[in-house]
Amino acid sequence: MEITTERLILREFKESDWPEVLAYQSIKFQLAVVLKSGQQLIGNCGIRMEAADAHEGDIGYELSPKHWGCGYATEAARAIVEYGFTQLRLHRIWSWCIAENAGSAGVLQKLGMQAEGRLRDKEYFKGRWWDTLLFGMLDYEWKAHKILPR
Repeated sequence: MEITTERLILREFKESDWPEVLAYQSIKFQLAVVLKSGQQLIGNCGIRMEAADAHEGDIGYELSPKHWGCGYATEAARAIVEYGFTQLRLHRIWSWCIAENAGSAGVLQKLGMQAEGRLRDKEYFKGRWWDTLLFGMLDYEWKAHKILPR
């Protein structure tokens, strides 16, 4: 697929694009998730902000399906949330997931995020519309949650 505008070409990625992709993804705190034992890449996890001085950010994570259900998403997301609150000094961190994705909703709840809403027919893929759930956490909620047993 290719779309052309006055100044741009929008095209599918090529293998040779990856050095540039890595460079701009690094600015967004998008990190590879790698198993310590064996150094196997199993996914990614990151936090995005609208600007360098933003007070909020949204987290996201993707893991290879063969590594679902092992707690890796929760472990990675917990680390990136901690980074957002301690290093980036964010006031609010939020995320969303497909409403039917109980696993991802469970990850966000385990982090201590609160359900903030349901957006009806928000995402279209796999030939249909999907509701999404919105979750969020404030810095003082995170501080209170992190001292509780996990």
